[in-house]
Amino acid sequence: MRILQLHSDFIEYKPIKKEIAMAEKAEEKMHKFEDIVVLFVAVEEGDNDAVAKKAIEEIKQSLDKLKAKRVLIYPYAHLSSNLAKPADALNVIKAMEKYAKANGLEAYRTPFGWNKQFTISIKGHPLAEQSRTFLPTEAKAEKAEEEKVSEAVKAEEKLKSTWYILQPNGKMMPVEEFDFAKHENLGKFARYEISKVRAVQQMPPHVPLMKRLEIADHEPGSDPGNFRWYPKGRLIKSLLEQYVTEEVVKYGAMEVETPVMYDFQHPSLADYLNRFPARQYLLKSEDKELFLRFAACFGQFLIMHDTQFSYRQLPLRVYELTRYSFRREKSGELAGFRRLRAFTMPDCHAFCADVKQAKKEFVTRFKLSMRVLEGIGIGKDDYELGLRFTKDFYQKNKTFLTSLVKLLKKPVLVEMWTERFFYYILKWEFNFVDNQNKASALSTDQLDVENAKRYDITYVDAKGKKRNPLILHCSPSGAIERVVYALLEKAYMDQQKGKAPMLPLWLAPVQVRVVPLSDKFQKNAEKIAQEIEKNNIRVDVDDRVLTMQKKVREAETEWINYIIVVGQKEIDSGILPVRDRKMGKIRPMKLETLVEEIKEETKGKPFKPLPLPKLLSNRPQFYG
Repeated sequence: MRILQLHSDFIEYKPIKKEIAMAEKAEEKMHKFEDIVVLFVAVEEGDNDAVAKKAIEEIKQSLDKLKAKRVLIYPYAHLSSNLAKPADALNVIKAMEKYAKANGLEAYRTPFGWNKQFTISIKGHPLAEQSRTFLPTEAKAEKAEEEKVSEAVKAEEKLKSTWYILQPNGKMMPVEEFDFAKHENLGKFARYEISKVRAVQQMPPHVPLMKRLEIADHEPGSDPGNFRWYPKGRLIKSLLEQYVTEEVVKYGAMEVETPVMYDFQHPSLADYLNRFPARQYLLKSEDKELFLRFAACFGQFLIMHDTQFSYRQLPLRVYELTRYSFRREKSGELAGFRRLRAFTMPDCHAFCADVKQAKKEFVTRFKLSMRVLEGIGIGKDDYELGLRFTKDFYQKNKTFLTSLVKLLKKPVLVEMWTERFFYYILKWEFNFVDNQNKASALSTDQLDVENAKRYDITYVDAKGKKRNPLILHCSPSGAIERVVYALLEKAYMDQQKGKAPMLPLWLAPVQVRVVPLSDKFQKNAEKIAQEIEKNNIRVDVDDRVLTMQKKVREAETEWINYIIVVGQKEIDSGILPVRDRKMGKIRPMKLETLVEEIKEETKGKPFKPLPLPKLLSNRPQFYG
């Protein structure tokens, strides 16, 4: 059973249409409940009366903390793809209502088997949104067994955490006691993380943007969560891949390449799979059962198992840009580039001698990640820090953990575990909070205390003895696709504030567009474009048979950073009227001044040429 629990100011719903023959009787009118906890419930195969009772008992404990007594049980099939038969589901729903009333709750229920229209207003406190999973007390559902879900995934769903806010001065307080008035984004992040609600109810703004801008689209001929990248998108993705890789190599990592599939029965890998909270893709080849990698860990660890190194070479850094990593996310959680099933992950591991060295390296990589995101165009005001650690690690390392928060100079969300289940004792992520108030991890790092021993990775210490190193797992940017998601969502936020949405100049597929005032000035426009192009600037020319005004409007909808209209006046004076999207005005400029400005703003970033024909009349239309 899966339950989405929402503490609401109100909910209004209206039964619209029967979905199944055995739908209950219902009044087809608007129903409204105020100050109520709504339980969106998906009853799964194998759920029974005992599950209903267990669910209500735990929910009752949660409601006691909220000082709430009213619940609305709302059958909601969209939370699961492993649904029970309708008759069985209705019995469980009725049992929930019975047990809720028996536990002293004021319980209501929406009619079963109907398609319903609803409007809901959720309260603002961090515990208002919570996700719960309850498993049958009897045998596990056959589907779940077939999926071979790792023990870590199961544990993550049931994991009990204590949540705090840690401030730069070292003060840590329970999340419910913190005043989020001056930290609205942190409040959104806290609510999202604590609720554990990952399913999406509507299309994120970046999805129509990525299509309209001809960056990418879903691939209908593949598994959901896989994408086709158009030329503009491939350019953006390629530049990001190159930039992050260059920064990691500067940091001192050695680049390698490893396979995308591994033996499910390999002893080290099988053990690790159950320690990593991700769902796998499985396939068979001859007599082997294989899985597609969900990170570069396996390949890099197997390389390091066969590598000889000593304490003098530590910390030792290894890096791979995985194209691709695969995670079989639930279909209800897939949301454009925010959560997908095949992604490009820059994955860097550092092997350290001891905790002291690991902490020093941890800080180095923390700063590296901040620089990488800043260079991409995502500043520290655009993300929130999540710190996760065991209680034991916190008690021994309070000063170190506070030092990370001081680097960010703002409060952060803390998840503390009483005991360790995963292979790491410490993890941090920079989380981008989008337009739907959902958070997605970008940069991240982990302090791994298990895998060196699991993979028999050793180094020789100063006394000549073999020892297992500690391992740090870092992605300094997060998945490349998620970076594109964050940039598009950020641009949409700017648009909502009245600013012109745009991509950072170094990532813009077309940086300058030259528009001739009429056909008479076509050759002049092409000559200006040639001069700009010589300076490693992506420029095109709109030679289509359209009015100048329409050409400019279309350039603006494509988020072109600089637009130049060329006519007789510009040819005679050498002064170009440059429409500067960032500044929101037309700036008279000489050509060389514009070129120098673009070169200065893109300095230190990788460059790739225009990915499309220079003349717009020669271009195909990929979307629309």
